[in-house]
Parts: sequence; structure tokens; C-alpha cells
Amino acid sequence: MSDQFTRMKLGPNRRQFLQTAATAGGAAMLPAPFGMGEAFAQSANDTLVIAAPATPQGLDIEFDVSLGSIDTLGALYEYMLGYEKVEDPNAPGVLREDTSVHADKPNNMALRGRLAEAWEVSPDGRKATFKLREGVVSNWGNHFTSKDVKWTWDRKFNLKGQGLFQTAVLGLTTPDQIKVEGDHAISFNLDKPNPILLKQQCNLANPIYDGTKCAAVGGSDDAWAVNFLKNDSAGFGPYRLTQLVRGQQAVFEARSDYWDTKPAMKRVIMREVPQSASRFSLLQGGAVDIAQFLQPRELEALKSEKNVAVDAVNASYMIWLELNAKIAPFDNVDVRRAVNLAIPRDEIIRTIYYGYADPQTAPMPYIYPMVDKSFFSYNYDLAKAKALLEKAGVGKGFSTTISYNAGDPTQEPIALLIQTSLRQIGVELTLEKLPAGVFYENVTKRAKPMIFYQDSPWTPDPGYSLYLYFNSKSYVNYSNYNNPEVDKLITDGLATLDNAVRLETYTQVQKTLMDEAPWGFIAYPKYTLARKAGLKGFTYYTSNNLRFQDFTRG
Repeated sequence: MSDQFTRMKLGPNRRQFLQTAATAGGAAMLPAPFGMGEAFAQSANDTLVIAAPATPQGLDIEFDVSLGSIDTLGALYEYMLGYEKVEDPNAPGVLREDTSVHADKPNNMALRGRLAEAWEVSPDGRKATFKLREGVVSNWGNHFTSKDVKWTWDRKFNLKGQGLFQTAVLGLTTPDQIKVEGDHAISFNLDKPNPILLKQQCNLANPIYDGTKCAAVGGSDDAWAVNFLKNDSAGFGPYRLTQLVRGQQAVFEARSDYWDTKPAMKRVIMREVPQSASRFSLLQGGAVDIAQFLQPRELEALKSEKNVAVDAVNASYMIWLELNAKIAPFDNVDVRRAVNLAIPRDEIIRTIYYGYADPQTAPMPYIYPMVDKSFFSYNYDLAKAKALLEKAGVGKGFSTTISYNAGDPTQEPIALLIQTSLRQIGVELTLEKLPAGVFYENVTKRAKPMIFYQDSPWTPDPGYSLYLYFNSKSYVNYSNYNNPEVDKLITDGLATLDNAVRLETYTQVQKTLMDEAPWGFIAYPKYTLARKAGLKGFTYYTSNNLRFQDFTRG
């Protein structure tokens, strides 16, 4: 579980952004308080040193959610709302977002104010008005107002990056639906009620920008500050970026003028260490505080280390095979069912994940509200799989390819196990190993018959999750699944506030999806954190990122 979490899947401007970064030499230089060698020095009490697979490749969420980049968002930016936190029931000392349905709380959610200190949703669910916090300043010293929120959402409409999904899932069709109601008040006005309107204010993909700074640096040539925000930040979060050398390190310093509790970690050094074994050794030797995304066998080895702790929590991660419904024979539902019956999930979890995963038994994260695992009917059964191939008219078997990410050390051994298993029912798989960058391009092109994918829907809601992956119009529907009735049910569930109706609706969607098997369901990998034993405060977020401000020394 290492570089598999890198995702480059976002909008039509993504490639142009990456090419621009490469042309610029891939480095954004700011005043650096450290020499390069100091990243591995013994950290002081108020310095957090992280060995990461990669430094941030870009800082603009519109175009980049690569590994390293998402860990910067919660540090550099602030959000309108957040979830209350609760203790993780399976990991002592770990907190997590409380994403449960709460019938006794306003809007049935356990939310807390961030940049919005109060909010009200109209009885028909079509309007939400937010009273914004006063006295908040950005890392550039500009005061936070409703104009910053308006600028942020206008940017989504104009850039047409990942923000297009964020607006579409809310039913927003024009920036005019977001209205300034005063210096510290703003409203979202919808054509239909939307049950995730408040949840979207917590989504990692929706940080609020300092519109004043962005307008100033962008000018008329770059009205949405694309060139600036890919290398620097303009936000209201607890940290500012002081150095970014892509491929080497990123350095963050805590802001003394941050509006909320000041971070205990005054400085954070994120050092790029591509090899998992090297990150393991650095943590084992005490040179770093956190080693990110170690392989499962390395996590097991660290359990015997007195000065190291390993946290493993149930997460929103899912890993699956995209079974391309537009490429024969996967256009036949019985073939897709047969593949699922031949996936050796228990062996994969035991021998590759070392138990740091659970079988994937639903088409959405198993930690989300309204998930229903009762429709899973794909326990390992080669005889039944063979019979389904006969029914589909390919009883003599067939040959195809399975494509996987070379940057993910778990995918090749998983592919080998699946190859061995499918061979027993007459299906010959050719393994296609793709470099990470090429791999994600092939995922988005939707041209491979079978290709791995790992992802997590950041809003803990069945409507968001199912729309993202299975609505025929979604940009992440990489399996080319198309069922008009499923499309209708998903959108219907996003247009009512009645949780009983939503439960019934999304139960039916999950039943249909599990029956029609657009994916080869594999596993729910856990989110793991390997850290120094004295480092406390780890909180799990459904966006699977760290928030530096959570950490303290015990």
C-alpha cells in the first residue's frame, strides 16, 4: 500500500497543467529555512518530519489530487464546515470523523462550524444560508468575507476541472445560484433539495480561497490564478508553504495569526522518499516521525519496534477491477459475474495485505451510511463461475489482458493470483504492467478490458459515492457502466431530504449494481499510519489525508 493512492483523474486542463509544471522544471522555490540535509535530522519537539512517497506535484485541487498534494490541502486551506470527531472503535487513541446519521441533530448530521459559524437550511432543502466567521485572515493577511466563498465557487464553474463534478452533484448549474447576502453571509440556492449540500462544505475538494490575493496575482491574464495556485497557496488554513522543491521536499510553517487553535507542530517537513523500504528504515531508525504508505509486510515488522506505533483503521478506500462493459466479453453480465466468483479475495487479503484490508462486499465504502453488504453473492466458487461462462457462450474460455499500476506494489501480486484463478475456468490473462503516469491515462481513456483502480469518494454519502462511479454521465465511470434506471435512482436520491426514502432508493441501487457487477470487487484496504510512538493525535478523515495540525507529542 504505497504509491497506489496517487490519482490524476481530474479535468480537461490536467494535462496542460502537468506539462506546464514540467516545463518550469517542476520546482517552486520559496524562502527556505532549512538546508536540504536537515530534513532527516532529529526533529525538535515542534517539528514534524514525514517520509512521503512523493512531494506535492501541484497545489491546485482543480487539477491535481496526486499523492502528497492532498496532504497539503487541510494544512494550507480551511473549509466552511467540518464533522465532529469521535474515538475510533477499533484503534485506541485514534479519532475519526463522525459521519453517521444522527436523527437527534440538526440536518441529521454531527457538524461543526469552521469558516461558517452558523448555518440554516430552508424547510424545502433548496436553500442554505451561512453566517461566516469574522476576524479570520488568510496567509496573506486579507480578511475573510463572503466574496472569498463566491470567488471560490465561481472558479469551479469557469475552470471546468474537478469542480464540475462538485457543482453537478449539488445540482448547481450557474454561479448565480451562489449569492452574497452581506459581508459575512452567503447562500446556496438550488432548484431541488439536496441532502449533501452541507456535506459538500466539508469535502476536501472544496477549500475556500483568498479571492483578494488570487485576483491580485492573476490579473487580467490569469483571472483564476491557475499559475499562482499550482505552486503556492492563498487560504485561511493553519499553515503557510515556505518551500516546495518537487522531488525533494516541501516545508510548511504554522501561522501565528491562524484564527483557531494554533498547531503544536510549528514546522512540517515533507521529504520525498520514493522507496517504501527506505521510508521504513528512516522511521525504524528514528530519523522521521511518520513513514507514509508502507507495505503491509513492513507494517507487520514494525509491530515489534518499541518506539514505533502502527495505526490501522477502516477507511473509504476501495480497490477493484474495472470490467469494461463496452468491450466483449465483458459486455455480458454473466462474464462479469463469473470473474467476480473467481477472485480469491481471502487469499489476497491474507497473503498480500497481511490482514490490512477487508473483502469488498458493496459498491461503496463499507464505512459510509446506508451501505448494504447483503447483496454480495460472489464468494469464491470456480464451478459456478465456469457455469456462468457456459451460459454466456464462452464456455471454452477466452483470452484478455489485465492492466495494473507499476507504482503500486500490491497490484502485481494481486493480478498474479487472479490470473492463476481465472486460468482454472479457461480464461487466459496477459498481465500488462503500466508505469504510473501511463496507467492513469489508460484508466481515464476507458479502453482497457480489465484494469485496476483504487479510489475513495470523499463525501461520506451513498448518493455522492454511487453518482461518482456509476452514473453514466460521471467522469469517473471508468467501467462504461450504463443503466438508465440506476441513473434515475441515483439522482432521485440526491433530490430528497427524507432519509427513509434515500435508504430505500440506494438499497435498490446497490442491489442492482452487485447483480450486474460492473466491477471486479476486490478489497477495502485500511488506512494505515506508521509513526513514532510518542506522536499523538492521528485523526482519520474520509478523504484519506493527514492534517498536520492534529499532531502533538505525548
